[in-house]
Amino acid sequence: MATQQLNPEASSKVLERLRGKHVLITGTTGFLGKVVLEKLIRAVPDIGGIHLLIRGNKRHPNARERFFDEIATSSVFDRLRQDDNEAFETFIEERVHCVTGEVTEPLFGLSGDRFRKLAGTIDVVINSAASVNFREELDKALAINTRCLENVAELARQNKALAVLQVSTCYVNGMNSGQITETVIKPAGESIPRSTEGYYEIDELVRLLEDKIADVRSRYSGKMLEKKLVDLGIREANHYGWSDTYTFTKWLGEQLLLKALSGRALTIVRPSIIESALEEPAPGWIEGVKVADAIILAYAREKVTLFPGKRAGVIDVIPVDLVANAIILAAAEAVVDAPRHRIYQCCSGSSNPVSLGQFIDHLMAESRANFAEYDQLFYRQPTKPFIAVNRRLFDAVVGGVRIPLSITGKVLRMLGQNRELRVLRNLDTTRSLATIFGFYTAPDYIFRNDDLLALASRMGELDKVLFPVDARQIDWAVYLRKIHLAGLNRYALKERKVYSLRSAKARKKAA
Repeated sequence: MATQQLNPEASSKVLERLRGKHVLITGTTGFLGKVVLEKLIRAVPDIGGIHLLIRGNKRHPNARERFFDEIATSSVFDRLRQDDNEAFETFIEERVHCVTGEVTEPLFGLSGDRFRKLAGTIDVVINSAASVNFREELDKALAINTRCLENVAELARQNKALAVLQVSTCYVNGMNSGQITETVIKPAGESIPRSTEGYYEIDELVRLLEDKIADVRSRYSGKMLEKKLVDLGIREANHYGWSDTYTFTKWLGEQLLLKALSGRALTIVRPSIIESALEEPAPGWIEGVKVADAIILAYAREKVTLFPGKRAGVIDVIPVDLVANAIILAAAEAVVDAPRHRIYQCCSGSSNPVSLGQFIDHLMAESRANFAEYDQLFYRQPTKPFIAVNRRLFDAVVGGVRIPLSITGKVLRMLGQNRELRVLRNLDTTRSLATIFGFYTAPDYIFRNDDLLALASRMGELDKVLFPVDARQIDWAVYLRKIHLAGLNRYALKERKVYSLRSAKARKKAA
């Protein structure tokens, strides 16, 4: 988006509404949480305070220490440091408050008094903590994506004026097809009872899942137990209409909050596939390898050339800064407007669609023309195309090739040769990625975000510049070819640089 001239008289409802307010954020050790934190510090300087719930670990039992080591060191804050490092550090020392706690423990692992004090201090909680592992063990996925929301709801019970903002995912849609609007999603599989208020009654289902988990635990241990719990999660997710454990347990979490916070302020923000920043804090900023990137990286390393997918299908990708902006807009609305339930989808498919075929073509064209510019991503110029085929053909080709190569591989190993072994390993990589991500590359749905765009239009003129959420500003050729690949190369595939605060005094004060 081209830089716009700011009118000094233009109004910002976001800045007005969040002035002096206190926000609790979970999940700031993660990708999205860091971007939300950075944007609040940079764009909402008059915010009252930002409270971060951070789990202690063996290295850093204290949340503040872990914050300085794992969050404050992130390159996500480079822009703030460059603009005014002293002001940034002062903000951290004075208005960033770290709470040592565990989101899955009752009352976050805090004493009753401390929990009540925290609830009474904050105006809005943004819960972005989650396990985004598509093949997580079912007990772990239930704990962090579903059950822990009881603790979030308890905050609201302790403070009736508290607004809750839950970061979910558009893919709670599961296996439904067609136009997917910003409403409560109906399961695409086995029927689940629905309440008269619109949410689905999941208490009995969660008890059933926990009984099945207990049964698996009684019969297995070690690595086999982990595998069986992963298999159980996938099986149950598929039975009720989801492709994986992550999206199934995130949907369950939505239902839990919708019931627990009946009559209260609850906003659910559902992003689609979150990828690198379009503009802020820097074009291409990303942390780690995300959904689409695992496939891009495998192609760049010449491990994958064939993948199941629908070239004409709309692959819904959204830059992380647009998601952070949507969260901040929704938070500003929730702290002032009448308490009710709201759902917003932050996505690109309905307003600025890019097909899987276009996505692949942009990446292939850039990799062939300019691979040398991405030295951490491409070791050499790719020579083979990346081809998307329907699932049946993919399974036939990969399955058919795998058997004779397996036999050939054994013979070659006996002869001390391993040329075909690399082909076998590449096939295994392809099959593994297809198992995890194949559902997302054969889309049969379009996510709509009419309500989010309407929210943006209700805010001030300045907010349209400060907190853009409209995917129509994305030029996919520029974003995919120049911004995203450069971001992967610069941020995701290189070690972070170490940053120290200006004095040990800040650390001592915080601890």
